[in-house]
Amino acid sequence: MIKNNVPLPLENNADDFSILADFMKGSSVESSVLNSEGQLAIDVVQTQDEVIIVAPMAGCKAQNLELHLQNDVLTIRGERQSPFTVDSDFFYRECYWGKFSRTIVLPVEVKVEMARAEFKNGILIVALPKTKVDGNIPIIIVEE
Repeated sequence: MIKNNVPLPLENNADDFSILADFMKGSSVESSVLNSEGQLAIDVVQTQDEVIIVAPMAGCKAQNLELHLQNDVLTIRGERQSPFTVDSDFFYRECYWGKFSRTIVLPVEVKVEMARAEFKNGILIVALPKTKVDGNIPIIIVEE
């Protein structure tokens, strides 16, 4: 986040790229982004029998992934290593590199012991079979 009252280094003879590059090099924005943890983008879909989570993670290795499922909460953690050195001169910097995580509250109860995960071609797919819960609530009639 850019702090209030931070002057922008604008010069009339500079082009847009050099203005932005100079500003990013001199600000705390770049260092705070590099030291933070990113949030993973996901898709959550359900079929009749299971909940499926899909998370693209280009550049992540399987050994850098951790999944934790407890009750109705799934947490995915990992890390992506940048193919560039820290001192590289970027024109654009939109990809997140570093540690990331995402915690998902599942929309239905699932069978934790039957969860499956597959990581292939940079895409994590987690399949969680639904618990079959009878929606009927028994009513006990008590006579007075």
